[in-house]
Amino acid sequence: MKQNIYDNDIFFNSYISMRKTGVTYNDFVEQPAIKSTISSLNGKTVLDLGCGNGQFSKYCVDNGALKVTSVDISKNMIELAKKENNHDKIDYICTPIEDLEVKNQKFDIIISSLMAHYIEDYTRLIEKIVSLLNTNGEFIFSTEHPIVTARKEMNNWIIDGDGNRLHWGLDNYQEEGKREEHWYIEGVVKYHRTISTLINTLINSGLVLEKIIEPQAIPIGLEKMPKLEDEKRRPSIIVIKARK
Repeated sequence: MKQNIYDNDIFFNSYISMRKTGVTYNDFVEQPAIKSTISSLNGKTVLDLGCGNGQFSKYCVDNGALKVTSVDISKNMIELAKKENNHDKIDYICTPIEDLEVKNQKFDIIISSLMAHYIEDYTRLIEKIVSLLNTNGEFIFSTEHPIVTARKEMNNWIIDGDGNRLHWGLDNYQEEGKREEHWYIEGVVKYHRTISTLINTLINSGLVLEKIIEPQAIPIGLEKMPKLEDEKRRPSIIVIKARK
């Protein structure tokens, strides 16, 4: 079953309110890392998988992309993207990634921002991405770090009686599969995979691994979100770049 939490009104409104602050992990950790891995957007065709409100798609065209195809399962997100980040070089498609069909078209760059951990069949996802990449095309994606998704309770900080964070609890690492957590609403489903699974699936599909980043916050992020110091204690996100 394909999960679509972003069309839940409670989740959607809470999530959008958070993102509009501009003071988030996305702004200070994940997006800077993603952008740092892109060789060039100039004249490139881009597929943005899990495009959300289209902010990154707009970044691509603003930085020279020839055309961006932006895909998201959420009707709410696609409608917001068309309203806030519309552009004649961006085509928005509302469909689950698993059901995406793009005929007679391949892409120079495929980007996926914090989407892969929602997909149950990772191998099939990578097979689809390979089929949609041009030769020498880049695939860049971020996902929640396996250190974060491993523990079945998804409640990882070990705290003392005063609420101080003592250390990060790691457990169930080799037990891949479904995890559930409360994030604005109950029952948000993610899928845990080991680092070796994330990487070897890419290699087995014929992609060449180029870069792995376990990003920390950029300096302004540490100023505006002091809790991002915790990224030095454990990475919450991993960014991987591969080439066909």
